[in-house]
Amino acid sequence: MSDSLLNTAQALSLHLAPSLVHWQRAQGRHHLPWQNTQDPYRVWLSEIMLQQTQVSTVLGYYDRFLAAYPQVQDLAAAPLDDVLALWAGLGYYSRARNLHRCSQAVVAEHGGHFPDSAAVLASLPGIGPSTAAAIASFCFGERVSIMDGNVKRVLTRVMAWPADMAVAGNEKMLVQAANSLLPASSQDMPAYTQGLMDLGATLCQRSQPDCPRCPWLPWCAAHREGKPEAYPVKTRKLKRTTRESWCLWVQHGQQVWLVQRPDTGIWAGLWTMPMFESEAELIHAVQGLCKAAGRTLHLQEQPAIKHALTHLDWHMHLRRIDLDEAVQAKSLPPGRWQAMDALHQVGLPTPFKRWLAV
Repeated sequence: MSDSLLNTAQALSLHLAPSLVHWQRAQGRHHLPWQNTQDPYRVWLSEIMLQQTQVSTVLGYYDRFLAAYPQVQDLAAAPLDDVLALWAGLGYYSRARNLHRCSQAVVAEHGGHFPDSAAVLASLPGIGPSTAAAIASFCFGERVSIMDGNVKRVLTRVMAWPADMAVAGNEKMLVQAANSLLPASSQDMPAYTQGLMDLGATLCQRSQPDCPRCPWLPWCAAHREGKPEAYPVKTRKLKRTTRESWCLWVQHGQQVWLVQRPDTGIWAGLWTMPMFESEAELIHAVQGLCKAAGRTLHLQEQPAIKHALTHLDWHMHLRRIDLDEAVQAKSLPPGRWQAMDALHQVGLPTPFKRWLAV
């Protein structure tokens, strides 16, 4: 590890933890439903949901999940389709699949009790080092630091550390420095960990940080330099791509034809309308439907949607056909008829929920 970073962290260790713990208890966030609990199931659920997702979005999903699955055993016993349906609209669906797998592992391998150490927690499906540290520090008082995007920003600023955070080795160094900043008492770990989260979420934001209200202002090197927004340094940028798809809305009465996505890739395991890579492929499928129905079917153009994912702008075109009979056509991908008033029972990605007004 860089000696200069370690020396900086050790010099700050006597000041940062006490000031942050005091600030969090007096001025930090205490109103969120997953706070002020040491139930590892609830902390774990909130941590997974909050990954790359805003608190305001998570609140409703968190309450609905706990209403449906109040204990980890309930989640483990639920069908994956039901879990995905409840998750639909929250995005990053691999989280939901890992959530289900992890609950089953906790029940099968740990008797329904979450392990009390970050090292063991990190071995469970979908629990990375930072989530493991959050559970261990909040629920069991383990002296281990979280390291999410907010924490990287807060720590690189207070120490004005200019290393490129796109380099994995530099992140490991920051983790070691973070662990040297922890409070001496395990009883202070929940407030310290929550304080790091609160600081990054409310004051030390990516742009226009509210430095005057920050409890770490007296020791913040980036503030002294007058350029807190220069940290963290990250040179590698995510390359965005575009994709185009043509979707076919096949309607029969109050039923719509849905197909299930593959087990891997975007929207894995969710249900969508039939999707095609080109308009020509969609028209070929429609011709098959016409043949099965024994007549010409009118193809209706519907409003298109541009769906923005983290790395992808997905331009999605929609055509609709209404059938008098529930015909089966080999030209359509295998699927099933789903009642319109039961669409909430299946996991639908956001664009299809918008189209179908679910």
